[in-house]
Amino acid sequence: MAALLAKSASVAPMAKASRTATKVQASLKPAVRAAPKAQPAVRANQMMVWNPINNKQFETFSYLPPLTADQIAKQVDYIVNNGWTPCLEFAEQNQAYVSSDSAVRFGAVSANYYDNRYWTMWKLPMFGCTDPSQVLSEINKCSRAFPESYQRLVAFDNKKQVQVISFLVQRPRTAQDYCPISERSVSGM
Repeated sequence: MAALLAKSASVAPMAKASRTATKVQASLKPAVRAAPKAQPAVRANQMMVWNPINNKQFETFSYLPPLTADQIAKQVDYIVNNGWTPCLEFAEQNQAYVSSDSAVRFGAVSANYYDNRYWTMWKLPMFGCTDPSQVLSEINKCSRAFPESYQRLVAFDNKKQVQVISFLVQRPRTAQDYCPISERSVSGM
C-alpha cells in the first residue's frame, strides 16, 4: 500500500499555463451580443378592450374591412396561380357561426368538436381550375342564388392535402353581427 502511495506522489506536477493561452482567451468575443432593453410597445392607456357585442369575425381577412370586388379578384388570382383548388361555400345567417347548441354528446369524448364548421358547398371544388374568371363567375352565381347568406372561398393545396386559405366573399345585407373597425373596441374607458 505504501508503494502505491509513493508511486502516485512521484507523478510530475502540471506545468503552469502559458501567458499566450490567456491572451487568446481574452481576445475571444461573445457570439451573441446582449439585446438593448426594449421599450414597451404600447402604453396601458393606449390598449383597447374588445367589444363582444355584434362583433363576430370569420376566417382569414375578417379583421379587415370587407374586401372589395377588386381585392377578391386579386385573392382568386393568387389562389389559381399557386395551383390550389378553389371551393365556394355558403351558409344561412343562423348556421354560419360555430356552435354546439344543438349537438348531443355522450361524455367528454368530443373535445374541440364544434358543429356548423362545415358549410354547404356551391357545386364541387373547382379541381384543375386555371382561369380566375371562372371562380369569380361562380361567386356571382352563388350570390344571385343566395343573396342573404354568408359565402366564403376556400382553397386547398392538393400536394400538402390541407386547406390553405378561407375568407368571406359575401356577408348578408341584413347581417347584424358585424361592426366597423372603429366600433370594435370599447371607447372612453
